[in-house]
Amino acid sequence: MTIELGLMLAGMLMIGFLAQWLAWRVKLPAILFLLLAGIVLGPVSGVLDPDKLLGGLLFPTVSLAVALILFEGSLTLRFHELPGIGKAVRGLVSYGAVASLLLLALAAHLVAGLAWPIALLFGALACVTGPTVIAPMLRTLRPNARIANTLRWEGIVIDPLGALFAVLIYEAIVSRQEGHTIGIFVATIGCGAVIGALSAWLMAFFLRRQMIPEYLQNYAVLAAVLLAFSISNTITHESGLLAVTIMGIALGNLRGVHIDDILDFKESLTTVLVSLLFILLAARLHWPLPDGMLGAGIALFVIAQLVVRPLTVAIASFGSGLNWRERALIGWVAPRGIVAASVSALFALRLDQLGVAGAEALVPLVFTLIIGTVILQSATARPLAIWLKVAEPEPRGVLIFGSDQVARAIGKALDEAGFRVVLADDDWDGIRQARMDGLATFFGNPASPHAERHLDLTGIGRLLAVSTHRERNSLACVHYRQEFGREKVYRLRNLTPQENTDRAALAGSLLAPPLFDEEMTHGRFAEMMREGWRIKTTRLSSTFDWPHFIEQYGSNSVLMFGVEEKGALRVASAKRELEPKPGWTVIALVPPLKAGASGEE
Repeated sequence: MTIELGLMLAGMLMIGFLAQWLAWRVKLPAILFLLLAGIVLGPVSGVLDPDKLLGGLLFPTVSLAVALILFEGSLTLRFHELPGIGKAVRGLVSYGAVASLLLLALAAHLVAGLAWPIALLFGALACVTGPTVIAPMLRTLRPNARIANTLRWEGIVIDPLGALFAVLIYEAIVSRQEGHTIGIFVATIGCGAVIGALSAWLMAFFLRRQMIPEYLQNYAVLAAVLLAFSISNTITHESGLLAVTIMGIALGNLRGVHIDDILDFKESLTTVLVSLLFILLAARLHWPLPDGMLGAGIALFVIAQLVVRPLTVAIASFGSGLNWRERALIGWVAPRGIVAASVSALFALRLDQLGVAGAEALVPLVFTLIIGTVILQSATARPLAIWLKVAEPEPRGVLIFGSDQVARAIGKALDEAGFRVVLADDDWDGIRQARMDGLATFFGNPASPHAERHLDLTGIGRLLAVSTHRERNSLACVHYRQEFGREKVYRLRNLTPQENTDRAALAGSLLAPPLFDEEMTHGRFAEMMREGWRIKTTRLSSTFDWPHFIEQYGSNSVLMFGVEEKGALRVASAKRELEPKPGWTVIALVPPLKAGASGEE
């Protein structure tokens, strides 16, 4: 059956969306479902033949898509964060990554019979994890904070560094295959580095001086990345990927360049590109696989899982302060992701065109490793963490959307009560003040793709949407219902019930239970604080119970939270009235002290 190009591309977009949506629902990496969709559409059913569908456009399309993916990943690397990520992470992304690369290359050479150049390229691709596969796994794994931070930072940092390793090895293979001297190889590396750095500097120059209007900045960066990639490839063959990788790293680390909006746009674009790209690449797999490739792929997966990863973690984390249980779990968790799949497929296309022996084995081996690590580790990591006693108990922490005075006051009260609190907002002034108050923060929209990758939700089990943005509060509630559950998501009203007329009302499906009481709004809370009301934390007892508290502080006191004797947090809501009991700790908004009065502080 022949399907026209437009319908096929539209269908792939929808299938990609469904795969991403399913991954979001079940909290697994989307790459797993995208690859499975491509395999079903391609080698299993024969509906999709990428070579016939795109013809001569296949290689340029894949090349440009991979260039954007590498640029977006490189843009997230911050040099100033490297010294603070701990000895274990520094080891994992430096000599640990090199050790992993060499061991995987040795295994590929001995098990799959790959020539050393292709084996080294496989090692460079297979040693990379990445935040797109680590973040969903951490949400179901829920390890302790030290493990979560180690795995998350390893994925973020090694993503662009691993891509850089792979690109350099690829350049060496191509130079040798085309009979180039070592001088040509060095010139290729130099050209890619210079064009990447120059492109980043020029873009930063225009952005700093606001010579590009804000609504055109995303367009400008997109065009600049593709142009840098193409110009570099034209000047020196195959140097484009290095150019965009260097451009992303440089632009992300230049001072005075605001790239958060650009990064959000690139992440959204990357989601679309990844969805299309992985379906296309998986559909190009030939079934049955070349002789011995399935067995070799499974053997390499077993070696990577049971030998290489535990050994490199043991080496890299030695003397780091992690105990053996934490090191054991980190040694088990290393799912492969976007860089491994996309770059391996692009390199295989090019190396196959050059007639490099063994290039056809690269994609089956890498894809087998991806599918194996994602499936096995998703199924076993949580039980292993529980068995090793390094899993977090039921998450007690609170994510607060907002960073103004109201959000900071609520966050401070919960933090002092012993709960992990993270304030998330894209208002820099509020976030800066929250950091000065000693609160953990995330600068950005908590419902954005950027938050999916970088917002650490370890130990977090509730959302309080208390920002001044009514619609975004509701969207954050909808977003985090799947993460925490419908009963763990709350909002602070921005309008009173009287103001919330049919004309102003949001759809009921977007609403979460309102915080505190029927009349409490964000504006009223802020006004009460300006009038001298304060948040009071008091432990109740049989001699000083809730009625005594009301008698002392006033019947108009607003109960906000209750903490049970066992430490469970109870949230007061207009839909769920609390009845504090002796032994609880109550957090309430109380009126200012009257002149001459004294209170229990």
